[in-house]
Amino acid sequence: MKRVRVTIDPGDSNLPLTYDAVTGADEEFARVQVVNWNVTESPATFLLRVRGDTSRFESVLERDDAVSEYELISLSVDECYCFVRGTGSASARALWENFKRGSLMTIPPAEWNPDGTYTFTVVGSDGDVQTAVTNAQSAVADIPDDVTVEIESVGGTRVAPETVVDRLSERQREAVESAIELGYYDTPREATSEDVARELGCATSTAAEHLRKAEAAVLTALFEG
Repeated sequence: MKRVRVTIDPGDSNLPLTYDAVTGADEEFARVQVVNWNVTESPATFLLRVRGDTSRFESVLERDDAVSEYELISLSVDECYCFVRGTGSASARALWENFKRGSLMTIPPAEWNPDGTYTFTVVGSDGDVQTAVTNAQSAVADIPDDVTVEIESVGGTRVAPETVVDRLSERQREAVESAIELGYYDTPREATSEDVARELGCATSTAAEHLRKAEAAVLTALFEG
């Protein structure tokens, strides 16, 4: 299996107005990640995570003829999820489906970049990955001849998106799980670090250190990006 992180310049793929407005704005007003998608039938369905001026983003959606329906789920003043359905051009669909052929799988999220490109991860056999990269730049079928593909990275251990829990060591996870079960994080607190240490079979100072490091990892992950 090969894991490749690619950035695509779609050229004249006739992408929806919303994509062009976000990635081609003189002043960046939103960052968009495509969290998941279903393009097996038309209209295609996408789940987006939007950070920035969500009101302006919605106004673009309303003007986009390719969008048949959408719904925003607010997370905060400047962040939301967007469930959107719409019909893309034949060239846009061909470019995307090119990276789903054979053994290939595209791994979310895909990121819309301010320069008009988008970046995502694809995994599959060496031959299928190479064929997809070549086809994307060879005007195959409905794919425009000005599409370019840049290989950002090859290999690596991360395939699926990382979760907060993935950042914890095995011992840190055990400490947190024990703390939760014992009521360490309840209000009022029903257990102490001594209780957690007893459950883990280690010194109190060691249990406390595991919890501090786990808490630091979780909070750092929550506030990144």
